[in-house]
Amino acid sequence: MSTLNPTTSLSQPSATAGAVRGSLRLTRRGRVAVFVLSVAILLGIGFALAGGSMATAEKGEAEPTEIITVGTGQTLWDIASEVGDSGDVRDAMRHIEKINALDSTMLVAGQRLAVPIG
Repeated sequence: MSTLNPTTSLSQPSATAGAVRGSLRLTRRGRVAVFVLSVAILLGIGFALAGGSMATAEKGEAEPTEIITVGTGQTLWDIASEVGDSGDVRDAMRHIEKINALDSTMLVAGQRLAVPIG
């Protein structure tokens, strides 16, 4: 007879071998490499999606404006109500501020402003 016990198996994996086989350990260099690769992929996707938002080569039309000089006691509201069409005066004020790159609505007598025509 044989001295081997039929209930014991020689090919059973040990508990520690399964734990080592299933785990993944990244070194510091590996984590840096994964981070750099992730950033490169995100930048590539960003550039690919932003490629359609380029400016055209065609020149734009300049808005017709006239230059006026601010009089004593004149406010931006007064100028916007004179120049603006029958719409909201606040919209005309914002438009004049944008055209002249004004920081505030405060004006000084003698200041020159570009205002839209018609």
